[in-house]
Amino acid sequence: MRRGLAAIALALVSYLVIVALWANSVARELLQATPGTDRRIELDSGRLAALLAIEDPAFYSHRGLDMSDGQGLTTMTSVVARDLFLHGHDLDGWKGVLQSAYREVFSCCKKVDLGRDVMALVLHSHASKQQQFNLFLNNAYWGAIDGRAVVGIEAAAGAYYGEDAHALTDDKFFGLIAMLIAPNRFHPLIYPEDHAERTSRITKVVTGRCAPSGWLDLTYAHCDGVD
Repeated sequence: MRRGLAAIALALVSYLVIVALWANSVARELLQATPGTDRRIELDSGRLAALLAIEDPAFYSHRGLDMSDGQGLTTMTSVVARDLFLHGHDLDGWKGVLQSAYREVFSCCKKVDLGRDVMALVLHSHASKQQQFNLFLNNAYWGAIDGRAVVGIEAAAGAYYGEDAHALTDDKFFGLIAMLIAPNRFHPLIYPEDHAERTSRITKVVTGRCAPSGWLDLTYAHCDGVD
């Protein structure tokens, strides 16, 4: 039993070490190849605070991973790391072989795979917080319309509200934030009632009328009874 557990632990550590070495070797190449790394989208302090309250409360203080209330299993950094290392630019040679292997591992076991968390730590060492934030806003998935993916906050503002992101009212901006946890599940055109409910809940969170009840509370269901 002990030998079996030791073998499993050794295999896991070896896997994570290889992931870290690979991610460190390809990070710069992927950052250069990914659109939006240096494209800055300005948000006023209120909008920024609202986004972070829902997506990553400790974004500017953590090093890629965090366990704040309402954080759940992902940070903005780990979301960017997943997309950057696994779902973006295709690598060549041995780097591409490992990229394909990690894609398969994440596809099969993303709920328990720690590889993405290691990639988040590596990303943090290669990209500034501003670059991480740029990548998140410019490349986040905001659902699909007529089979076409809506990618980035500017595209989402135009697709769902017909406006530029900076021109959105607070309610519309909160409506975009509401989608990020599951863009097609809380799609305002397909599931307007679910989207409205989710928007109402996060509005109460970002305005301070309610708060996440723990690390894994991402639904804020208890906020429904709060005025």
